[in-house]
Amino acid sequence: MALSQHDLLRLLESLRSADGLELVRHVAERMLQELIEAEATVRIGAEWNEHTDTRTALRNGHRDKTLSTQAGDLDLAIPKLRSGSFFPALLERRRRIDQALYAVIMEAYVHGVSTRSVDDLVKALGADTGISKSEVSRICQELDGQLTAFRARPLDHVRFPYVYLDATYCKARVEHQIVSRAVVIATGITEDGGREVLGVMVGDSETELFWTEFLRHLRERGLTGVRLVIGDHHLGLVKAIRKVMLGAAYQRCRVHFLRNVFSVINKEAAEMAAATIRTIFAQPTADAVRTQLDTVADMLGTQFPKVKDMLLEAKDDLTAFAAFPERHWKKIQSTNPLERINREVKRRTDVVQVFPNDDALLRLVTAVLFELHDEWIAFPRRYLPEGSMDKLYPAERPESAPTLPNTTNTTAG
Repeated sequence: MALSQHDLLRLLESLRSADGLELVRHVAERMLQELIEAEATVRIGAEWNEHTDTRTALRNGHRDKTLSTQAGDLDLAIPKLRSGSFFPALLERRRRIDQALYAVIMEAYVHGVSTRSVDDLVKALGADTGISKSEVSRICQELDGQLTAFRARPLDHVRFPYVYLDATYCKARVEHQIVSRAVVIATGITEDGGREVLGVMVGDSETELFWTEFLRHLRERGLTGVRLVIGDHHLGLVKAIRKVMLGAAYQRCRVHFLRNVFSVINKEAAEMAAATIRTIFAQPTADAVRTQLDTVADMLGTQFPKVKDMLLEAKDDLTAFAAFPERHWKKIQSTNPLERINREVKRRTDVVQVFPNDDALLRLVTAVLFELHDEWIAFPRRYLPEGSMDKLYPAERPESAPTLPNTTNTTAG
């Protein structure tokens, strides 16, 4: 589908009137579309309306495909064939989620456990008839190989000073009943300031046993160098962190803590209390952070004694971030870095609503995480400044180097 002279002039005019980001989006969209069409031509063995001996298929229109990029959403058109199928290699990595979603929908459908929304999706996909259990099984097996490898990949290639843990909940069928399933996710910041998805697991609920199993799995895969674990104050999670992540501090998510505070005060006072508590995290030094917590506890305690008790009880966990480089504070005070991931997971899982089993749920969530992980690796942007990471790991002294007396710090290491 090469551009005609008229199309080129119209494109040029639109580019002239576009701003910088929109210009990038237009160019990227047009370039990708041309590459897709070129690949389709090679696959078919002929150009549009061209008669050749090498032709292997006929075109049958296009289907829309939206590709999300840093420049915005690109509206692409994927060529359809009258027989067989075609999907551009350029988008193959993105296709992983589409395949997982398709497999889950088909699996739900053929096992007779689908909801009305899934039935509608099946018809929209054009697969309301002729899909077999063996075909669905084949699709799932192909996906599960690469997704299982991703979940089990070694983590010993780099140290992860900061680890974020959070859970979201989805519906799945277990023993013929629809129940809520916990999906726990771990991401980490590498010692050079990058980000990676570390793991995911599906289970009954956020029990200590479940979290312990998950964290031990991360350690068995080579997770090392953890200095701080950031998570919600779920009792099972906290106990598992203290049991498995030896040598790591625990930071209680400030956002989740505020939600807990809101549950014990009236709505009219919520914003005032929240603004007062936020001043704790805006202090310039570690000592000021801890002092301010005591001050805020006294200020709020006269009107809200329960909030005072909550603040004092959580003091060590709420202010753990202050022991780390100040340039990191805003990024390690909460589990907000996982919010985008959870939103994307929910966006995809809400399409299915009720999963036929845990395997189907894990398959789709892993595909979403795999794609996000690929984006972080393929388009690296330091989440934390590289130079600021040096303070997290003290330099190792060569064995032959003499030990000098320390006149400024006599505390045993």
